Amino acid sequence: MRRWTSVLRTPLGLAATALTVAVVALAVLGPLLWTDDANAIDTSNLLAGPSGQHWAGTDNLGRDILYRTLVATRLSLGLALAATVIAVVAGLALGALSFLLGSRLRRLMGTVINIAVAFPGILLALFFAVIFGVGATGAVLAIGLAGAPAFGRLVQTMVAGVESRDYVAAARVAGVSRPRILVRHVLPNIAEPLVVNATIGAGGALLSFAGLSFLGLGVQQPQYDWGRLLFDGISSIYVNAAAALVPGAAVLLAGLAFNLFGESVAKGLGVDAIAGIRLPDTRRVRVDHAAPAGGSAAGREDDLVLDVQDLVVTFPGANGPVRPVRGVSFTVRRGESVGIVGESGSGKSLTALAVSCLVDAGAVTASRLALLDQDLQAQDTPAQRRMLGTSLAMVFQDPMTSFNPTQRIGRQLAEVGTTHLGMTRREALDRAVDRLDAVRIADAAERAQRYPHEYSGGMRQRAMIGMGLMGTPALIVADEPTTALDVTVQQQVLDLLAAIRDADDVALVLISHDVTVVGEVCDRVLVMYAGQVVEELPAAGLRTAAQHPYTRALVAAVPDMATDLDAPLATIPGRPVTPDAVPPGCPYAPRCPLADARCRAEDPPLVDTAQGRVACWHAGEPLPDPVVRADADLAELSELLETP
Repeated sequence: MRRWTSVLRTPLGLAATALTVAVVALAVLGPLLWTDDANAIDTSNLLAGPSGQHWAGTDNLGRDILYRTLVATRLSLGLALAATVIAVVAGLALGALSFLLGSRLRRLMGTVINIAVAFPGILLALFFAVIFGVGATGAVLAIGLAGAPAFGRLVQTMVAGVESRDYVAAARVAGVSRPRILVRHVLPNIAEPLVVNATIGAGGALLSFAGLSFLGLGVQQPQYDWGRLLFDGISSIYVNAAAALVPGAAVLLAGLAFNLFGESVAKGLGVDAIAGIRLPDTRRVRVDHAAPAGGSAAGREDDLVLDVQDLVVTFPGANGPVRPVRGVSFTVRRGESVGIVGESGSGKSLTALAVSCLVDAGAVTASRLALLDQDLQAQDTPAQRRMLGTSLAMVFQDPMTSFNPTQRIGRQLAEVGTTHLGMTRREALDRAVDRLDAVRIADAAERAQRYPHEYSGGMRQRAMIGMGLMGTPALIVADEPTTALDVTVQQQVLDLLAAIRDADDVALVLISHDVTVVGEVCDRVLVMYAGQVVEELPAAGLRTAAQHPYTRALVAAVPDMATDLDAPLATIPGRPVTPDAVPPGCPYAPRCPLADARCRAEDPPLVDTAQGRVACWHAGEPLPDPVVRADADLAELSELLETP
C-alpha cells in the first residue's frame, strides 16, 4: 500500500489518477445526466457556433455538441475496453500456446506472430473490419484481433524469460505437466507486466476505434461515439471548429489518461520490497527421510545410481550441428560424491541438465543414460516423471531464481508431495514444513508461509535442497550451488549437502568451477574441457596426482595461503574454445605448454591410469616453470607502476 501512496504523491501519479477518475466518472454519469439534452433537436439553431447556451455549438440537427461528447464517453470507453480484452485474451492464447508446443511448432508460431506484428495495426484493423462488416461489433472484433499479435509477441517473450528460470526447471524435474507449469508458475509471473501493457494498450485501442468510426466503419447512427462525432464535426469545421475540436480533445485526454495510468501502474508494481532476514545457523543437520526403495546400500549388491556412457548434446547451428557435450562417460554409486570442474563453457552445467532430462532445444544421445537402472532416454511417461521427481533432486546455481516469486515457499515444496507422493494438500504442506525443519530453517512452519524474496540467499538454497528431500532422492545434482553466496553461507550449504549424503547414502554430483570446493567435498573429480572429460582422478590427488596439463593449470590458478602476494596472480594463457569452433586434435593444444604437432593433429583418447583416466599425449610430463605463466602484460604494468 505504501508503494502506491508514494506513486500517487508524484506529479505523474497524481495527474494520471485525476484524469482516469474524471474519465471514468464521465462514462458512468454522462448518460444519466445529459442524454435528454444531448438528443434534444432545435431546428431553429442548426450548425450554430459556440454560445452561452451551447458552449461547443450545435450539429446539423441543432443538438448540443458538448452534451453529446460527454454522453459518448461511456460508449467510447466501453468499446475500447472490449477491444482491449479481446486483444489481451487472444494474445495471451497465442503466446501461451508456444509454451505448450514442440520446438518446431513454437518456431512456426513465432514466425507467424512476427509477420503479423510487422504490419501496421491500423491496416490489420481495416482488414478485419472488412471481414466482420461495418458497425460497432465488427469494429470491436477488428481492433481486438489487430492488437492480438503485439500482445502475443509480448507474452511469448515474457513466457520464454520465465521458462528459463530455475523454478520452472525444478517443476519439470518434479514431473509437473506443462499445462500445470503454465498455469501455476508462468502466467502468475507475467501478470503484472501484462496488466501494465494492457492498460497502456487501452489508450491505443481508444484511438484506433475513434479512427474506424471516423472512417465510417465503426459506430453507426443513431448511436454515436467520439469518432462518429469527430466525423460529423469535420464536415462543418469551417463553420464551427469546436464541433471537431471538442470530440478530438476528448479522445486525446482519454488516451492520455490511459497511458499515464499505465505508467503509474508500472511504477507501483516495479518497487521492490525485500525484507532483510538473518542468515541461518550452522548447526549439524539431521536428515530424516526414508531409504530409497530396494533397501539400503549394505543390502544391495548393485549400488549404481547414475550411469552415463557416451553422452552427446547437440544443438542446431548456423554452420551445422554444434556439440557442446561430446562423449562424456561416468558413473556415480550410492553414497558417492563426484565433482565436475572446468572453466565456463566446458559443458559442466549442460551435462547436468542432460542427466536431469532438462534439455529441450537440443538433442541428447548416449549409449546408456540411466538413473537407478531406469533408461532416461525412454519415452516420457508419468512413471518416468514420477521417478525423476522423487529420486533425483536438482539444486540450481542462483538461489534467487530457484523459486517462483509469486508463490509461498511451503506451497512450492508441497507441489512435489501432491504430484508424486499421493498426498493431500494438507499432508503435503506438513511434509514441506518438516523438510524445511530438516534443513535447519528456523521457525519452519512460519517460514513456509513466506515468499522467496523474504528469504536470504542461503535460506533459499537450503529450501531448494529441502524441496529435493520431499521425496526419497537417490541422487542430488548440485549445479554450482554456492556461486551466488558469500563464503560463510557457502560452507553452510556444503556442510548441509555432506550431511544429507552421509545420512542415507545419497549420491551427489557437484558441479563447480572452484577446484578447492570440489576437493573438499567430493570423492572423485571429473575435469571437463571443450565438452569432454579430459581427466578423472580422486579428489585427494588433485594437487599431487593430476596428470593433465589443464588440471594442473586449474589447481595452480587457485591462490592459497602460500601464494606470493607480491607476484601477479597465475592465469591460464589464451581463451577456452567455443563449441562451434573446436580445433582439430587436442582442444587444449592452443593453450598447452607441452603441445606438439601430434597434439594439434590427433585428439587423445581417454585412457585408464593408475589414478583414474586421462586424455593427453603428454600425461604426467613435467611442465615448464612456472606451471601456469603469469599474464605478461599485468607483470609489465606492475613494473611500470613501481618505477619512480
